[in-house]
Amino acid sequence: MGTTISLKRVSGYKFEAQNSLDKTMVLDGPAKIGGTDDGFRPMEMLLVGLAGCSSFDVLHTLEKGRQEVEDLDIKVDAERVDAIPAVFSKIHVHFAASGKVTEKRLEQAVSLSIEKYCSVAAMLCKTAEITHSIEIK
Repeated sequence: MGTTISLKRVSGYKFEAQNSLDKTMVLDGPAKIGGTDDGFRPMEMLLVGLAGCSSFDVLHTLEKGRQEVEDLDIKVDAERVDAIPAVFSKIHVHFAASGKVTEKRLEQAVSLSIEKYCSVAAMLCKTAEITHSIEIK
């Protein structure tokens, strides 16, 4: 199963990423190295990947369990080591759901995603401790 993206320099440290479906997003570096802070940083994109991957798993699991999810918000906080490479050492993912969702089912869905199904979590847990919390809104 292959995945291909392309990255094209726009200017300075600003790049546009494109996937095979022609969807795009902007990456940019910090002003201190010549960027303009107009896009996501590469390490932020890893956290977006984690949030997206796990949110898909959680929604799918809840819907299979006949939970009626109205909304699902995910917040990711992360810490990096003070060394090069500055990998993530701690990542906390918070899931807040609303609708006809029980706390027990939400916790089960989140645990299954983070500990078993989410490919991004499986990769990131090699260098970072990943924790999670839930909330019913």
